[in-house]
Amino acid sequence: MSEAQAATPTTAPVKNTRTLVGRVVSDKRAKTVTVLVERRTAHELYGKIVAKSRKYHAHDEKGEFKLGDLVEIAEGRPISKTKSWTVTKLLEKAKLV
Repeated sequence: MSEAQAATPTTAPVKNTRTLVGRVVSDKRAKTVTVLVERRTAHELYGKIVAKSRKYHAHDEKGEFKLGDLVEIAEGRPISKTKSWTVTKLLEKAKLV
């Protein structure tokens, strides 16, 4: 019984953080990217599929994500007044036109 109790505090609990997928629309600020997340939802009254979008400011420590990249962001503690998301991984590199 004491072994089970001793093992529990040493293992870190897994947190369920929200993650979103979106496209980088701005990388002009230092250590910050703006990510546009688009959702498709049914209209409440008419049932038509409507595209809704929202921009999130996400923390990019190394400045490695550029305009047009498809990234995954995760929610975390507030980093600044407008930033409480961090970029976790790059899903698709931006295509050169």
